Amino acid sequence: MSAKAYLEANKDRFLNELLDLLRIPSVSARSEHKADMLACAEAVKARLLEAGADTVTIYPTDGHPIVYGEKISDPTKPTVLVYGHYDVQPADPLELWHSGPFEPVIKDGKIFARGACDDKGQFYMHVKALECMRTEGEVPTNIKFLIEGEEEVGSPNLATFVKANKDLLKCDVILISDTAMISLDTPSIDVGVRGLTYVEVEVTGPNRDLHSGVYGGAVANPATMLCQMIANLHDENNHITIPGFYDDVLVATDAERAKMAEAPFDEAEFKADLGVAEVWGEKGYSTNERTGIRPTLEVNGIWGGYTGEGSKTVLPSKAFAKISCRLVPNQSSHKIEAMLMEHLQKIAPAGVQVVVRPHHGGEPYVTPIDSIPYQAAAAAIRDSFGKDPIPVRGGGSIPICALFEQELGVKIVFMGFGLDSDNLHSPNEKFNIENYYKGIETIPYFHKHFAEMMK
Repeated sequence: MSAKAYLEANKDRFLNELLDLLRIPSVSARSEHKADMLACAEAVKARLLEAGADTVTIYPTDGHPIVYGEKISDPTKPTVLVYGHYDVQPADPLELWHSGPFEPVIKDGKIFARGACDDKGQFYMHVKALECMRTEGEVPTNIKFLIEGEEEVGSPNLATFVKANKDLLKCDVILISDTAMISLDTPSIDVGVRGLTYVEVEVTGPNRDLHSGVYGGAVANPATMLCQMIANLHDENNHITIPGFYDDVLVATDAERAKMAEAPFDEAEFKADLGVAEVWGEKGYSTNERTGIRPTLEVNGIWGGYTGEGSKTVLPSKAFAKISCRLVPNQSSHKIEAMLMEHLQKIAPAGVQVVVRPHHGGEPYVTPIDSIPYQAAAAAIRDSFGKDPIPVRGGGSIPICALFEQELGVKIVFMGFGLDSDNLHSPNEKFNIENYYKGIETIPYFHKHFAEMMK
């Protein structure tokens, strides 16, 4: 039986298995979900073995465990390392979900659940693709699976694991489905992801909360001072004002920008979907360019003072913000982190103290479109979709990519089947069932073409 025919015959089971996985609240950022993380790792192990992996091992780390499995059909064949993650983002704010985040619901052909697209649905496509390929006989490549549980908190322990297990992870390419495509009508392949720098800012003023009538206007308000600092991080053209921030940016060529412009984009539809009146961003660049080839600085959270029901007239002692920068090729997350921390200290108004604490980060990554991995992915898309994919730059970050290439010496290819509109990290995350099946259909073609191109 062909892999595609086997998929058609087993669609319902493949869907129900994914729903079971989505019911496990594997939130890596919350300590109360430690047992759920282990349960999810055990479930991934079981599904890999059922799909035909020869061996699967759960490796403990100082944080959450890593699941490693492999199907070695012939040591002389090229080896594909599939990377994904079973951890998910916290579901907050819960009141904005239309259904329980860990009680998957199918509506209008979409699965609604935390992790549906990021990344349980997408890494599970590879597990089912292995099962499908086995029905055709010998799998064309050797396949290794590295499914971690800490991607959503910056993969703090994966680097140690990779460095200590280079022989175990030895491969010819790394295949990742943790990205998106434009649509099923307009397939695309991400040729790069942005890097990340993430910090938390604490601004302290008086030694206690103060009565705003007695002290307001006489003592610097940490919340107001923090707002002033944040407002000064962009100029009137929405350029980032940190000195040296753009020094290392690899500017996209006119040819690259022209290729990106081939991707269909309806600004009116974009604004309507998000419920905004206007787009916003760096002057001189289109919306797609702002989210792909240009660096950004955004406030991810801000709080301080009284935020409960009703009113309480206080001048807060402290105010906080979480700030992240998305980075493009040639920028260093460590260098930008140092710049951002120094700049925030420099622009702090008199009367407050500022402490900046770094969180996780990662480097940007780009895959050459003339490489064998990309060409194999493009051929797979052609076989499955009947048209050539458009190469695009992804706006998100996968912090481990640069380390993978550095330590394992191989290229990465991204084959994402989600959509930018799938509400990743937001309430009501979703994944089109058709996209899920299309991924399972397409992945075997990649292994076939990659094996042929590597001969």
